[in-house]
Amino acid sequence: MQPVLRHALINHRVVAGVEHKPVLNSALMTVIDIGANRGQFALAARTISGARVISFEPLKQAAEIFEGVFADDPAVSLHQVAIGDESGEKLIHLSAHDHSSSLLEIGERQSAVFPGTHEVGTRVVRVGTLDEFISHKDIVSPAMLKLDVQGFELQALKGCKSLIDRFDFIYCECSFVELYKHQKLAHEVIDYLHAFGFNLAGVYNPQYDPGGNCIQSDLLFRLTKGQAPNLGLTK
Repeated sequence: MQPVLRHALINHRVVAGVEHKPVLNSALMTVIDIGANRGQFALAARTISGARVISFEPLKQAAEIFEGVFADDPAVSLHQVAIGDESGEKLIHLSAHDHSSSLLEIGERQSAVFPGTHEVGTRVVRVGTLDEFISHKDIVSPAMLKLDVQGFELQALKGCKSLIDRFDFIYCECSFVELYKHQKLAHEVIDYLHAFGFNLAGVYNPQYDPGGNCIQSDLLFRLTKGQAPNLGLTK
């Protein structure tokens, strides 16, 4: 085990998201990590791809753990804020498992399929658009935009609109059924990104309900306009 992974596990109880290795196992220069939680994806991105990581996480406790994990890594930075389609403050719905907290109300199906993710409270957090915190020059190609925002994907993507042409890949957790109230589903995210020249390139880490129905997956989109690097994926 690499020392950084051992440090994260022993001192902060954070495990790298190695399930994302297939999309990170190539040279990336920049990863924008929206919905960072405690740094699971950022840790995988640093140790697998070596990319510089700029992360966003609105919850204070998760952000503090993240900062402890990466205290000695100058290639990782964190903004304690949520990304959305407008600036201001919003109520976040806190889950018993903080990685399932959302700016949308937690639905009954989410709690039923993933026991222990029920709502335990709310909190006001800051929300802003991506270009409030970074600029074009911060995104060095090949670059990936990653989102794990529990049903808030489309709103977050709209908050990235002014910088979206800087990304070669977008990696986004999407749902096929409503888990959070009034969330946009996978086909709506696919249609939105298609308009910017991003086509679906891979489906990873599917989650199933007890009936065997696939309810969510991580979707990888690749920019098809211009020259985008190939992450070892079939064209």
